[in-house]
Amino acid sequence: MLRNLAVDLLLTLAYSGVGLALMALGYLLVDVVTPGKLRELIWTDRNRNAAVLLASNLLAVGTIVVAAIAAGENSFVTGLVGTAGYGLLGLVVMAVSFVLLDAATPGRLGDILVDRDSHPAVWVSAAIHLATGAIVAAAIS
Repeated sequence: MLRNLAVDLLLTLAYSGVGLALMALGYLLVDVVTPGKLRELIWTDRNRNAAVLLASNLLAVGTIVVAAIAAGENSFVTGLVGTAGYGLLGLVVMAVSFVLLDAATPGRLGDILVDRDSHPAVWVSAAIHLATGAIVAAAIS
């Protein structure tokens, strides 16, 4: 019984590590597409637009990781690799959706999203992140 608990705890730790790594990568991708440093924009400048964009990205990645874990194979290695793969695919799809939205809207979306004044475009971008994460998550199961 204790051995099963120890194994389950280690599996949880491994899946959590993959999830955290994917969210860190998501953070880096948002940092790349927005002008300036995300760390300063959110924590120093208190930019709500940047915070909403990052939060939607992290929630979308988390949704994909949860779905991948839930649908995972009985094999630990296959489940872990699948979770990482689906998470990376989700990040790619979210990046593509950002680029497509940027191309379809006036101005540069990254500039709008880091504007000090609240801008409705951030909610559209956040909705696309969340919807994309949900679509990828649904496709997993």
